[in-house]
Amino acid sequence: MDKKELFNKLVSFTTSVHRVTNELTKNAKPNSISQVQYNILEFIAVSQPVTPSEINDCQNMSMSNTSRELSKLADKKLIEKISDSQDRRKHYIRLSEEGEVVMNEAFATIETRFQNRIQNASKENLEEIERAIDILQEKLFHP
Repeated sequence: MDKKELFNKLVSFTTSVHRVTNELTKNAKPNSISQVQYNILEFIAVSQPVTPSEINDCQNMSMSNTSRELSKLADKKLIEKISDSQDRRKHYIRLSEEGEVVMNEAFATIETRFQNRIQNASKENLEEIERAIDILQEKLFHP
């Protein structure tokens, strides 16, 4: 396959991923947090513990904006900051118990929408989807 054609398929695929992600997550977050804050919480939920630098890299934010949003999330008691035991200058961020509840509720909403989306897929289709996700994760989205 031509690499240019493969790239064009990747662009189309990532556009579709963004569209479906938007459909699945629409109104899944509580009204008490912004979309940016939700995105940060979602990243923390699947990657915790994380550093502020990892958050700002993943969310494509400046460090000052990341710090500001993390402060807001800490004020809302949705995250906790923990110090590195070997290097006190380094901090990690994880969800608080309340943050876990918020994200579990959001993920439950998203899962329901996902289950509705795949409800008519055959066992073979589901296996193919799982295999495709595993391959993409390993070959393309790996760290």
